[in-house]
Amino acid sequence: MLRLWRKVSERKVTATPQTVIYDDLPLFMRTLRDVMRDDIEKIRIDSRENFVKLVEFAEEFMPDAVERIEYYPGERPIFDLYSVEDEIQKALGRKVQLKSGGYLVIDPTEAMTTIDVNTGGYVGHRNLEETIFKTNLEAATAIARQLRLRNLGGIIIIDFIDMVDVEHQRQVLRVLEKALERDHAKTKCTGVTELGLVQLTRKRTRESLEQTLCEACPTCSGRGTLKTPETVCYEIFREILREERAYSAETYMVLASQPVVDRLLDEESAAVADLETFINKTIRFQVEQHYSQEQYDIVLM
Repeated sequence: MLRLWRKVSERKVTATPQTVIYDDLPLFMRTLRDVMRDDIEKIRIDSRENFVKLVEFAEEFMPDAVERIEYYPGERPIFDLYSVEDEIQKALGRKVQLKSGGYLVIDPTEAMTTIDVNTGGYVGHRNLEETIFKTNLEAATAIARQLRLRNLGGIIIIDFIDMVDVEHQRQVLRVLEKALERDHAKTKCTGVTELGLVQLTRKRTRESLEQTLCEACPTCSGRGTLKTPETVCYEIFREILREERAYSAETYMVLASQPVVDRLLDEESAAVADLETFINKTIRFQVEQHYSQEQYDIVLM
């Protein structure tokens, strides 16, 4: 940090107005800076240009890492070689399968991240309590790994499957704390709450994987849900009534997505007929293939 500050100070002296004197490192350099540990044997990179830059960066700031940086010249994509693509897809998903048959459901929000543990179809070979205990043990290790992979920070609430045996609760908590020791980010586990939830905090070091690789869905504005065709149909009915009170038109043309138009012509056809009678106007429909399910327009003709 001191060397970096000196460089910034030197550039400031000679820089002309509107010149960038410092910018954050590119992703491949940030990865080396933030993730490099003693137990990492090698770092392979398939870009000759970025390999040279990374070695130069390591020589100046992380000399112990230089010997572990390798250039990969192979024809097979490096992400395929190490199954990185599959891991990224899994890390961006909401649901994480466990080997026992159980699964995690991970939901990041503005305030916190919640993680729900479920047994799924796994019923075990002995009894329900043993099944729950085994699933929670596996989940504890998987959760610690997912926090690192997804780089989730802030408050994290874990809803393990309820355990009656107090010793089972302690063992699951110990496994979780042990797994969190591998994390380079500072974590603090506060134990089990009165509601049976485990609360922990993880220091935010940079953007999460989802924030780095994704953006909010333009269709649902990041909600993760869409209004049903039925809901949109009744929004259209109310909008037509508003238009009828404000303007004079002979015919109303409704432009909407295929699912919405299909419902208007089928399940809601009686409601459409009643509305036409009420306003004494004709209502026509036209499918717009590029419209989202929530999108519609009403044209006065």
